[in-house]
Formats: sequence, structure tokens, C-alpha cells
Amino acid sequence: MAAPGQRGARLVRTVVGVWYLGPETARDWVRQLPSFMGYQRRDVSCVAGAAFSGPRLSSASRCYGQGSALDRFLGLSQPDSSLTPCVPAVSLYREEQNLLLVHRPDMPENPRVLRVVLLGAPNAGKSTLSNQLLGRKVFPVSKKVHTTRCQALGVITEKEAQVILLDTPGLISPIKQKRHHLELSLLEDPWKSMESADLVVVLVDVSDKWTRNQLSPQVLQCLTQFSQVPSILVLNKVDCLKQKSVLLGLTAALTEGVVNGKKLKVKQAFPTHPSTHCSSPEAKDPDPQPVGGPQRIGWPHFQEIFMLSALSQEDVTTLKQYLLAQARPGPWEFHSGVLTTQTPEEICANIIREKLLEYLPQEVPYNVQQKTEVWEEGPSGQLVILQKLLVPKESHVKILIGQKGQLIAQIAQEVGRDLMDIFLCDVQLRLSVKLLK
Repeated sequence: MAAPGQRGARLVRTVVGVWYLGPETARDWVRQLPSFMGYQRRDVSCVAGAAFSGPRLSSASRCYGQGSALDRFLGLSQPDSSLTPCVPAVSLYREEQNLLLVHRPDMPENPRVLRVVLLGAPNAGKSTLSNQLLGRKVFPVSKKVHTTRCQALGVITEKEAQVILLDTPGLISPIKQKRHHLELSLLEDPWKSMESADLVVVLVDVSDKWTRNQLSPQVLQCLTQFSQVPSILVLNKVDCLKQKSVLLGLTAALTEGVVNGKKLKVKQAFPTHPSTHCSSPEAKDPDPQPVGGPQRIGWPHFQEIFMLSALSQEDVTTLKQYLLAQARPGPWEFHSGVLTTQTPEEICANIIREKLLEYLPQEVPYNVQQKTEVWEEGPSGQLVILQKLLVPKESHVKILIGQKGQLIAQIAQEVGRDLMDIFLCDVQLRLSVKLLK
């Protein structure tokens, strides 16, 4: 008898074969899948040993039953999402994810699209904001710098508009990249993203009093080189400021007192509620002036300013609606069922790495190598994952395991909870720690 993982892969290949017979044949065949495979809907009771409540689907019924990504591009009926936009789950099977990525987009008659690049210093909150905009956590988040190691892509699709988010690593200098032996992707990816951007979102953490008073030289260099790309400024984590009056000075400094080509009038542009975005009149002179001089600390060509907390969904929704409204007429790049281009294994590895960065001290998490040993469907439809964590020192093994194995168990539980929300299925995660030889 074939293993569950092999059965799942074979099922996807079979569906592809049926699809070539015609859409109607494929739809009729897929409707029979849940009963044919013996899968039923059920409630999730626990993940990675911890109890969670709330209705969920088992992995197989989510992937191959009603509401799955497979349903979406086969054209099967979907729940009514007229009131609340449906956020697609990520498939836990690489084959289905790849199939969805190459499928022709199901765009409406008048599609619109916008490619958005998020720029900012390391740890400015770019991944947190991206997750909030997407409506599901697919990017790793940590208080430590360089959590995002390479460019990651997320997709927001609502009605006729599709916004493609490019969550880039924090901009760093070549000197830091060499000094700390960081991946070359940390240096190159933000610049590559700018080549195809329609809009740049510059994120500044206003809670960091050491960096908030000016844009980093790397951000300014990027904005200057791609000055033809429209940009907006987002002042993040404003809820951390005790004195909101600080925002006025920061805004003047980071914009050089100019927004959308007009001299900034603080009293008119900024209402007492800092969460709303600040609109400005149309610019009379749309052509940016040459930028130069090492003394520059701000950028006078931002079209809009937003002040928000990435943890406040109301503020994030305001920004999201702005991005959707900026989408330009053009064909979609992805099917509406795509939330991210990452593979499920990449998402899992990144979430585990996030927890390692959160709980391990100093340089320890940066020296951990991850290796996925098992990724398969369990007997009850749950996703079974076994990942091996390889560390270079015996002392690191003890740190990672923790007293009586409590730390590694806590990491497994938290990762399992996050993966359940991403894949919408039960997750059984086992982590093992080994000494690297």
C-alpha cells in the first residue's frame, strides 16, 4: 500500500491528467474526491501537543475538498466571500503549490495589478506588516535582525485588483555583509526587487530612537537610483511612542518638509489620530529633482504618508485599501488562490528559524542548520514533519534542548500552532537536535 505522502502526490498528478480531458470532467471528478478518499471534515483538537480550539479541516479535505486551492482553479463553488475577502491557505503539498503557481490566472474582465516593494532598515517590521496585509502569517518575524534572508513574495487578491508584495531583507551596506559573513542575497535582493516595482513602501520604526530621525544611507541610495518609481512613507510602531508630538518632527525630517511636491503643512496634513494616512494635493512638478550630498537625511518625493502600528488591523486595512486602489490596469501574474510563492517546506523552515532566533541567545541561532527528514500525511490526515537541527557545539545542543527538554518542546508547539494557521490542518511536528560532525 502506498504511503500517504506518495498517495497525495499521485492524486495531484491524476487530477492534472483529468484536467486535460476538459474542465467539466475534472470538476465532476474532483467533487467525488472527499468521499472517494474517505476523508471527512473535523475539528482540530491539538497541535504539537498543545490544545487549540476552533473549526478546521483535516489536511486532505482542505487540500482536496471544498474550499481548497485545487477547487479554486478548477472553478468549483466557493463560500460566499462578498462580506469578508477569503484569504487562501497555503497548500501543504509542494506538487499542488507548484501546480497552482503555473496555472493561468483566473482574472476578471478588467484586471489591475501592482508590484510593491517594502524597503527599510533591518528589523523595521517589514515582515510583520506583510503578514498583516496578507491576512495570514507566511513570513518569519523576530526581534533579531536579518530574520528575512532573501526576497519573499506574497499576493493579495481582492475583486479585480492583485497586489504583489516583495518582502525584502533589511538594507545593509557591503561592509556589514562582509564583516558578518552574511548571505549575498541580503545585499542584492532589495536592489533586484526595485527593477520591477510599481510602488515602494519605505518603512521606518519610530520606536527606535537611534535610527528613526533619518532614512538609512542604503534606503536613500535605493530611492535615488530608482527615483522614477513612486514611493510612500510608513511610520511604523507609532503605538510605542509616549509623546505623539514626536511624529511631527520625524515627519518633517524624513520628508524634508515636502510631500507629493507640496510644502508640508503640519496642522492640515496630520489629524490628531495618527493612524490615518495623510493625503496631499497633486504635485505641480512630478519630476524629482537630483538628489545628492551626504548630508541628506530624508526624501522629498513621497506621495503619501501613513502612520500605523503593524499590530493594529484597522490601520493596516487603511494601507491595504490604498495599495489596492493604486493597482494599474494589467493582467494578473498569479491565480487568486496563490498567497505566496514559497514552498510549504520553506515556510516551515522559516517559522522554525524564527523561533530559534527568538529563544536562543547571541550567535547560537545563526549557527543552526536545518534538515527536513519527514514530510508526509499521517493516518488521520494530519501533516507529520520531522526536522533535524544540527549545531556545531555540544554546548549549543544543551542550550537548544533546554532543561528537561522544555525549550525544544515549546518551540515545536509554537511552530505547530503557526503552521496550523498557515495550512489549515493538524500538524504533528517533531524536532531533534544533533551535533554537527
